[in-house]
Amino acid sequence: MHDKLLSLLGLARGARLVSFGHDAAKSALRNGRARLCVLCSDASPRLAEEFRYLAETHNKPLYELALTSLEIKQATQYKAAVLTIDDKGFAGKIVQLLDSK
Repeated sequence: MHDKLLSLLGLARGARLVSFGHDAAKSALRNGRARLCVLCSDASPRLAEEFRYLAETHNKPLYELALTSLEIKQATQYKAAVLTIDDKGFAGKIVQLLDSK
């Protein structure tokens, strides 16, 4: 499952449909671009609390992964503890994959 998820994240990144990091993800949520918010397992408690609130406020799903930001970096070339998927299709596939585990 992790390999498929990392592969999807890599494809979405290549298509420029991912917002990586605190500022970009926050902006994507606030501007309505984000379809899905993802937190890595090594996100700080403060960061996790902030994005749980933002995702709930903007009515977007949030998933907390068992993956670390380093594992995300290996698949996407960006190290970030939080990211958003900004495309309906990719977000749907990722949610489907995460819900099927």
